[in-house]
Amino acid sequence: MKRLLVISTIIAMMLLAGCGNKEYKPKEVSAETDVCEICNMTISHMDYAGQIVFKNNDHLVFDDLGCLMEYVIANGESEIGAAYIKDESTNEWINVKEAVYIYEANYWTPMNYGVLAFASQESVDAYMNENGQGKQLKYDDLLTFEWGIHTHE
Repeated sequence: MKRLLVISTIIAMMLLAGCGNKEYKPKEVSAETDVCEICNMTISHMDYAGQIVFKNNDHLVFDDLGCLMEYVIANGESEIGAAYIKDESTNEWINVKEAVYIYEANYWTPMNYGVLAFASQESVDAYMNENGQGKQLKYDDLLTFEWGIHTHE
């Protein structure tokens, strides 16, 4: 009986430990089947794709950071486990809360929001040195940014 109690306790501890550190990972996005939740366009430019992973492991995909942020602003973050955007320099998924951003009206993005995401400040600096200036933003700035499709001058 004592042995059964010890085994049950160990199993319960393992289950509880697994619940506390849930990882939310991005999924592969398909240009053939995935459609942006906000604008209903296909994800034809994979290097600008974004996605939200909910706490229940459902995913929503977006074709532009602006669409992703419009969803977050309209629906809140309480059910979101993590959100990801493609890094402009490496095309790798990066967490939107950890990224560094640049806004410039003339930067091309699929929905003309003009906001690019980078994994590091060094990547931002290198991009700006090569492509011109822009306004640097952090995640909190995106929550109050004046989203809306911008026109190229």
